[in-house]
Amino acid sequence: MPDATPFPADRTAVLTGAASLRGIGRATADRLATRGWSIAILDVNGDEAKAAAQAISSEHDVQAVGVRADVSDQVSVDGAIAEIEASMPAIVGLVNLAGISSPTPFMDTTVAEWDKVFAINMRGTFIVSQRVLGGMMTRRLGRIVSISSISAQRGGGTYSKVAYSASKAGIIGFTRALAREVGEFGVTVNAVAPGPIDTDIMGGTLTDERKAQMAEGILVGRIGTRDDVAALTEFLLGEDAGFITAATYDINGGLQVS
Repeated sequence: MPDATPFPADRTAVLTGAASLRGIGRATADRLATRGWSIAILDVNGDEAKAAAQAISSEHDVQAVGVRADVSDQVSVDGAIAEIEASMPAIVGLVNLAGISSPTPFMDTTVAEWDKVFAINMRGTFIVSQRVLGGMMTRRLGRIVSISSISAQRGGGTYSKVAYSASKAGIIGFTRALAREVGEFGVTVNAVAPGPIDTDIMGGTLTDERKAQMAEGILVGRIGTRDDVAALTEFLLGEDAGFITAATYDINGGLQVS
């Protein structure tokens, strides 16, 4: 039985869709940077990705790069990851965060909207994971964390509806199956399923009144923060999480009891 590959001191975490200042990805990138990770941000907004990387580098004194990439496009992703591989330490961590919401009722959802949601939320996770896995498997070390949602488990009920919930349910199946294929290569694959989180993905910045409404039924009496999810994700990317794979971690304050 092979021993676990030690974590290198110099290592890169790639985070997709992490340019937004108020997003979970940015909070996760900041947290990882404090732990010595080099940071690579992939975002469809290249200017915001570069600005986020510059801020992270200045604040945490780590190597960081922001690269424009459309995660739903294989050529775009290939070019972005190639750029990162050429200029950054080895990619040890990947966080699949890029996603879009879909509050449209099912009977009003068009095929074009359905395909767009799946292209970003599901196909993007497939394309980016496949692109970085070659290096991870060769080095026999890797951590992949993909963001699912409580909506996948409850069938919506927060903001987004069927298309979003179905795409996020796909993330859970994807995680379990991929973990089976790559575990022997020292790569772990896990999912995180947040409940209501104070970000802008649920229709914009939340008012105090809306936060209170959303907190109803949550056992801890509040909605989640970006840092709550970032802390869990940072742990799953770390050296101590090498015996955890194919798992889906609920982070919802007890709104969904599995």
